[in-house]
Amino acid sequence: MSAERYFGVMDCNNFFVSCERVFNPGLEGKPVVVLSNNDGCAVSRSQEAKALGIKMGTPAFKIAQEYLSKGINVQMCSSNYTLYADMSRRVMRILRSIVGEVEVYSIDESFIEFRGMGLERIKTLSREIVEKVARFTGIPVCVGVAKTKTLAKVANKFAKKYPGYRRFCFISTEEQRLAALKLMPAEDVWGIGYRTMKRFNTEGIKTAYDFTCRHPYWIKKTMGVCGLRVYEELNGRSVISLGKAKDKKSITTSRSFGTMVESIEQLQTAVSNFATSCAQKLRAQSSAALYATVYLMTNPFREDLPQYFNSAVVEFPQATSSSLELVEGTLSALDKIYLPGFKYKKAGVLVSGIVPNGHIQQNLYYEQNTEKLSRIDLLMDDVNRRWGKGALHLAVQGNSALYNLKREHLSCNYTTNLQEVITVRC
Repeated sequence: MSAERYFGVMDCNNFFVSCERVFNPGLEGKPVVVLSNNDGCAVSRSQEAKALGIKMGTPAFKIAQEYLSKGINVQMCSSNYTLYADMSRRVMRILRSIVGEVEVYSIDESFIEFRGMGLERIKTLSREIVEKVARFTGIPVCVGVAKTKTLAKVANKFAKKYPGYRRFCFISTEEQRLAALKLMPAEDVWGIGYRTMKRFNTEGIKTAYDFTCRHPYWIKKTMGVCGLRVYEELNGRSVISLGKAKDKKSITTSRSFGTMVESIEQLQTAVSNFATSCAQKLRAQSSAALYATVYLMTNPFREDLPQYFNSAVVEFPQATSSSLELVEGTLSALDKIYLPGFKYKKAGVLVSGIVPNGHIQQNLYYEQNTEKLSRIDLLMDDVNRRWGKGALHLAVQGNSALYNLKREHLSCNYTTNLQEVITVRC
């Protein structure tokens, strides 16, 4: 038995759709589409929806025109990120209870490291992941395992595509690696983008195997160091290790409005909420930001309306995570860019120049009441943690309903709100 290091990828199948089906079994076997913010376009599709030809990014109105109007019953759901985030947390908790070394890559995907285990033990644990996650959460997942992270992604795609694998694929031999690469289209390889494929098509590179047959010098010249890493990984040499969660270098909070906004007061409400959200995220990772950028834009798809886009940056005397300071700064930036007479569709706040709390450069010419601001933030965070988001907020944040998203097909928050727990009639 071998005790080499292997990597695994656990990926939830059509995650947003699967979350909806857990609490609405009537969606099983039907074409289901989860829509983006403001019920804009498809961001998750069931296998039945994919079979109908619905692509990622298809606008909701086109789905209605091409399918619903013809009597094809496509179920559309508004995105419920509160529910999806909680279900993701549950899935990852189960995963960590089975294997210790885990890198959460996205809301529905994680890398796993199997170190010092024999092949049979790895297979047993992988099948246990598939079985336990489905049994305890209702979310179907697939697991791919190989000697590198990139090959594990390849194995995961096979586990998803071919039912015969029963949601688990293991690439452990050289023969299996070569066979998989010859069947894998180059555009489906993790790390190969759309722009790169344009060059590959002219060079006759169709499969992952074609890619690995190229000389490393050509790979580096064409794709740089990142492309060379993909090349090495596909050839079975591990050069991408399991990563750890890193603090964000910039944080953005933005939103498209459900209805277009014209007044400065409504925009002040929105920007204040965005700035407060950024401040909370800064405090959660024990950091502070030196800059904040505010931007406004109209709807570029409404050619019948006048268009406008602008942004402004505010620099703070010293890095801060105070909700009060960030709101004050972003509102001053908003005043500089707001122009009356436009119908605004989206606004956002981005904080940057982020440093850890222990590395904040003090400003000799600025006296900040750090202790008072910190007490206010701690109080707000504690109250909101106990009683729900927005229970205690700044007066300027006003009524968030002014810019609520359009979500006409929204499911309940079954797992996080006692008022919306599932009701069973029997």
